[in-house]
Amino acid sequence: MRVGDRVIVSGTAPIWPDGSVDSDPYVQAKRCFDIIATALAEAGSSLDDVVRTRMFITDAAYGDSVGKAHGEAMRGARPAATMVVVKGLLDERWKVEIEAEALTSS
Repeated sequence: MRVGDRVIVSGTAPIWPDGSVDSDPYVQAKRCFDIIATALAEAGSSLDDVVRTRMFITDAAYGDSVGKAHGEAMRGARPAATMVVVKGLLDERWKVEIEAEALTSS
């Protein structure tokens, strides 16, 4: 969703087009960032414009893997980031769900 110079990408789930979900939390996070990048581009923005991310993980043990994927995807933006451990997500296969907010001058 774009409102003025603000682009908001709500929780993205690590789902592939065929409905499959990889079991690796790092791969899941990478998939979420791919989806976010596509949504941002469709709204005239990019990962480099991201100012805030929120990552929801289902086990604290996934923190390093998800953090690694975040660092790779967000290296150009270096946004404020929050990672929260939650009891569960909508699909039990999901280990991570990610939100992003971006500001753009265009």
